[in-house]
Amino acid sequence: MSFEDVKKYFVDKGLGSRVEVLNTSSATVEMAADALGCEAKQIAKTLSFIVDKSPILVVAAGNVKMDNKKFKSHFGRRPKMIPGKSVKELIGHDVGGVCPFVVKSGVKIYLDVSLKQNDLVYPAAGSENSLVKLSIEELEEHTGFEGWVDVGK
Repeated sequence: MSFEDVKKYFVDKGLGSRVEVLNTSSATVEMAADALGCEAKQIAKTLSFIVDKSPILVVAAGNVKMDNKKFKSHFGRRPKMIPGKSVKELIGHDVGGVCPFVVKSGVKIYLDVSLKQNDLVYPAAGSENSLVKLSIEELEEHTGFEGWVDVGK
């Protein structure tokens, strides 16, 4: 899975023009916000974890960090990030381009309530220099998410 797969997904949904390829890396929240000229909170960062031996993704606003206590309260354990070398194998995207679109089967996706502070968000689109511009409603629709969670601080 890659940028091409994510781009095709959005083209097929009639949203291909929303996918942007930047001239610079957008692999971090700060880099993406600088490249787009937006606030860090509008970057929808996708974090990958292992819960009960299964990979999950939590998409959160770029200006929040995971709250260990809230995460444990919701998922029943402290957050354990997927090691970088295992991300592509478990999720389907390389580190820096991890996104909640076109992921491997069985990966559960959760959206953190911190995203709701925005009308528009910019999640990655499968590579370290791509993003897609979506409303919160479109993010819900195109991630196939399990539900909203409150695990950020």
